[in-house]
Amino acid sequence: MNAELTFQTHRPRLLALAYRLLGDRADAEDVVQDAWLRWAGADQADIRDPLAWLITATTRLGLDRLRAVKRERQHYPGPWLPSPMSVEELAPDPAHVHGQSEAVSLAFLTLLEQLSADERAAFVLKEAFDIDYPQIAQLLGHNQANCRQLVHRARQRLQAGRPRFSADRQQHQQLLTRFMEASQRGDRAALQSLLHANARHLSDGGGVVTASIRPLCGAERIARLYWAIARRGAAAPARLGRVNGEPAILRGVGNQLQSVTTIEVQDGRIIGIYSVLNPHKLPGLVTGGGAGTSLK
Repeated sequence: MNAELTFQTHRPRLLALAYRLLGDRADAEDVVQDAWLRWAGADQADIRDPLAWLITATTRLGLDRLRAVKRERQHYPGPWLPSPMSVEELAPDPAHVHGQSEAVSLAFLTLLEQLSADERAAFVLKEAFDIDYPQIAQLLGHNQANCRQLVHRARQRLQAGRPRFSADRQQHQQLLTRFMEASQRGDRAALQSLLHANARHLSDGGGVVTASIRPLCGAERIARLYWAIARRGAAAPARLGRVNGEPAILRGVGNQLQSVTTIEVQDGRIIGIYSVLNPHKLPGLVTGGGAGTSLK
């Protein structure tokens, strides 16, 4: 197998790794491209395990990029949310597509932002890719005990930030559908009845389009926001689709996607709303092969 064919064979796995590390499609693709340049310039005869070599290169490049973007995101205009992708692009192995939904949801990837770069890398490598601790230690430059502690701390922090009792798929879909319909009508009472009292709304406009620059908290305030949008006639046509393996509200006209919204559910109510409006994060959903089918 030649160098290019070997790389293309493993590219989906490398993209899945880079995206989990970074939460951003463009950054992930840049990292994978840099990994390709290193691979193309390497002496193939000296490489006994191509996949291990590529994972090592992608992880180290991804970590460098992650440390840089964590500093950049501190100055991001408003909440930063991951860029949506299709779950087919995000499964480490095609056979695992259907088991990836929760691990790549926008809510979970947003939660990963709370971790340090090393915690995130160790957690992703262990939980999503089942890399053993000796290899993780080599990749991160820590001893195995420290890597185990990094994964343990990451699990604790993530568990503390997740809903205690999340919905099953059917309930999740039903709540999202009712939320979409009520928000299109601007029905404040219906919206408020769907929202948890402590609901939080995050919208990412990237400073490019109008969006709340701070998280909006509380059922009443969130319901009032959607009532005001509908009253102004500013709500774009909405339809249901799927991104990151979960149901999503897709707003826009034709193939001009204007926003993607997903929800998080707790105790039968919507506890989190994540709306990506930044146009730089949306084109891949229209042009990307896997996700495009979800938009029709």
